[in-house]
Amino acid sequence: MKLSNILSVLEEMAPLGYAEDFDNVGLLVGNPNQEISGVLVCHDALESVIDEAISKKCNLVVCFHPILFSGIKKITGKNYVERAILKAIKNDIAIYAVHTALDNHQKGVNKIFCDALGLKDSKVLIPKENYIQKLVTYTIPENAEKLRNALFDAGAGTIGNYEDCSFISKGIGTYMGNENSKPEIGERFEFVENEEIKIELTFEKHLQGKILKALFKNHAYEEVAYEIYQLENKHQNIGLGRIGMFDNSLSETEFLQLVKEKLQCGGIRHSGFTGKSIKKVAVLGGSGSFAIKNAISSGADAYLTADLKYHQFYEAENQLLLADIGHFESERFTKNYIVDFLKEKITNFAPNSLQSGIILSEENTNPVKYF
Repeated sequence: MKLSNILSVLEEMAPLGYAEDFDNVGLLVGNPNQEISGVLVCHDALESVIDEAISKKCNLVVCFHPILFSGIKKITGKNYVERAILKAIKNDIAIYAVHTALDNHQKGVNKIFCDALGLKDSKVLIPKENYIQKLVTYTIPENAEKLRNALFDAGAGTIGNYEDCSFISKGIGTYMGNENSKPEIGERFEFVENEEIKIELTFEKHLQGKILKALFKNHAYEEVAYEIYQLENKHQNIGLGRIGMFDNSLSETEFLQLVKEKLQCGGIRHSGFTGKSIKKVAVLGGSGSFAIKNAISSGADAYLTADLKYHQFYEAENQLLLADIGHFESERFTKNYIVDFLKEKITNFAPNSLQSGIILSEENTNPVKYF
């Protein structure tokens, strides 16, 4: 199977447009036209993981964290990043990273986090902004249903838990073609007044190319009139962190014990106990100190994240229990989700002789150890 075919599945799992601007996601090493013999899914694409990929005859490594994150001017093998990249290139191993593209997905990192703890009815903590666009176009009544359905099929018209959402209004359109025109209705140089249908639909920004392709392919007119607007609406299903509920309240010690067991934490650093029971919990996998105020304003009883500094624990202000459970631990089950998704979507992948075609890495790449 060509890498390009797998890239489309990875893009479906975690659209690259969902990623934060600072991030470096997608294909980091490799040629989309290369043939893939096996896929190794890991948390971090370290040199030891590349060695594992070689031994298991996998020439695609799908990692959560991008091994190439900031700019790099030389590859001499002087640090862990350069050594991993050098070995991957030398052995024709492609590397693909998902990171915040999966962080922001409604079924991604933080949904997995919530599910691992048993939190129910979770919602996005910090909805993504400036990601919803609106298409407005005009066509003849006979073309309206075909065109609208094609736009739905391309991904337009999804709002929260609803699909195929649109608004249609009737009006009168006018035009007059020149000597090079081929009008659908009327003749060249004829002023035409005709009943038209105005179609309005919203869509996610990363789908714009697909939406426009469907528009041009299915529109009845020679010249397609359309408008695209950037909306200020927040996307209720895409964004960083989530907040959910336990069926029953827990004491603070019961809550921390549950977290420690479910996420296999080596240790938990936390703010002072508030004396309140824990029922509503906010989570954000990875470094989430920036969202402490969001967790408080959401009414959470506790906020779980990682990489908190000394003074940031004061920001709990005795309004919630703030806990640093470890960066790796907060994202622990992400790679399992990636493996399951790929296996479900790629059913015709011819495995190599030693392993199944899509493999969960056995390497523990957590750099933090506990004494």
